[in-house]
Amino acid sequence: QVQLVESGGGLVQPGGSLRLSCVASGTIFSMGLMGWYRQAPGKQRELVATITAGGDTNYADSVKGRFTITRDNAKVTVDLQMNALKAEDKAVYYCNAWSYAKGGFFWGQGTQVTVSV
Repeated sequence: QVQLVESGGGLVQPGGSLRLSCVASGTIFSMGLMGWYRQAPGKQRELVATITAGGDTNYADSVKGRFTITRDNAKVTVDLQMNALKAEDKAVYYCNAWSYAKGGFFWGQGTQVTVSV
């Protein structure tokens, strides 16, 4: 299996910044696409950003220009730098990764991000 553990969530004021980190462990060779999703109360889980092993990125329109996703293939980590946070960014953020070795997607347990004065 692949275990994903997120960290870095918390409470921040509007306009502030947070950095989320996700570390993979277990069967972590041949990891493919990695990314971050989020789920706000009463809403479906949605894509925030993804990054391929080669470094190609994709962002939701709502976070373009504010969030930056990066990964370290050697350490098998994926980070999400979130700047200019808005109240609507409040959600539980989940790390996601595709494992070629296991033939499936894996999820972390989630980390809460709250944006409030």
